[in-house]
Amino acid sequence: MQLRFNRTNSEIDKMIDDLMEKAGGVHHPEQTREMIIAALKAGQDTSYLADLKLLSNTMKEMRYTTTVFAPYRQKKKVTIFGSARTLPEEEMYKKCISFSRLLADKGYMIITGGGGGIMQAGNEGAGSECSFAANIKLPFEQSANPIMLKNPRLITYKYFFNRKVAFVKESDAIAVFPGGFGTLDEAMEVFTLVQTGKTSPKPLVLVDDEEGYWEHFFRFIKERLLVKGFISAEDFSIFTITKSYEEAVQVIDEFYTNYHSIRFVNGELIIRLTKVLTPEQIEMLENEFPELRLDESRIELISARPEEADEPDLLELPRIAFRFHHQHYGLLIAFIRRLNTF
Repeated sequence: MQLRFNRTNSEIDKMIDDLMEKAGGVHHPEQTREMIIAALKAGQDTSYLADLKLLSNTMKEMRYTTTVFAPYRQKKKVTIFGSARTLPEEEMYKKCISFSRLLADKGYMIITGGGGGIMQAGNEGAGSECSFAANIKLPFEQSANPIMLKNPRLITYKYFFNRKVAFVKESDAIAVFPGGFGTLDEAMEVFTLVQTGKTSPKPLVLVDDEEGYWEHFFRFIKERLLVKGFISAEDFSIFTITKSYEEAVQVIDEFYTNYHSIRFVNGELIIRLTKVLTPEQIEMLENEFPELRLDESRIELISARPEEADEPDLLELPRIAFRFHHQHYGLLIAFIRRLNTF
């Protein structure tokens, strides 16, 4: 039988409905029904066992990820990337401890990869009660660090791609300390996701060492990527480089001074705020960021759209809306920083 995601599967749809009712406690049954249909279709379409194992394990890992993070949805979180080889006596290890401790003092929770080096420093500074660890199974490394070893917020992944989803999806900011291939891979993933709008806007702070690890990176992207036209000048708004852990925390904290979150509804970009903008402030934003608005659309103060009813805890927030030009996500970061000054 050719299964379809719409309700044209006759007795199969009825059997799935009966199964969900029998299981009980199923939230959003239409979405759950589609996942069951997808699993059945995969079983029909795929005869290669390794592919089915990958699909199955991916679903299991993401389900568990959601379960672990769900109770902390209202807490802001910062993901920390950096080398597993940084030693406790090194400057950057100590700087990371101070950085994560200051964030925890301000009410943030910390997400790390759960291993040693910078990851352990991040968990150590925040403390076990304010930490998550998204560990990875590797043949030669890495077991969870002692701070997170028996923590209920430790998740051990088989697949790097699931782990990356957790790092970015669950965070409100990213901090990257110096590191090797893995650290650069994680940082470039965030650059790409923010630049293309595949994740919500969030501060990306590159915490530098005294030798200028990230300054060398900055010169490379300016002299090679920008000059050759591979990136735009506005893409420099995506990140901040600093040697000061206090400034790194300030950059993260100030990003949420007035900005709360975004959502797209019927082609409109809706920006939720913590306080209402005045007409004069909106006019200033329109004059300073004309490139952001598609077809010269205006920035409007609005109430929550009906489509936002699935996020009831956010309905009372003030918001602005306009038709957004999707080639300017770097400029959107600058726009958010500007509205945070009001």
